[in-house]
Amino acid sequence: MPLLFATPGEEVTVVSVGGAPEVRQHLVELGFNVGAKVTVVTKVATGLIVKVKDSRIAIDKGMAAKIMI
Repeated sequence: MPLLFATPGEEVTVVSVGGAPEVRQHLVELGFNVGAKVTVVTKVATGLIVKVKDSRIAIDKGMAAKIMI
């Protein structure tokens, strides 16, 4: 299931990261590694605000759809 469909407040585990190689690399650098714990803080009109490794990151819907949980 894509991260885009996670419920706010729910902690999930990243299973895979898709997309073009440069997109995958960017997401990995942000902390979206396989096995990483991610908490959806809130959903906004353009995407999600998530907590990864004690940092809050805003990602758009396109990026969130590439992160499988």
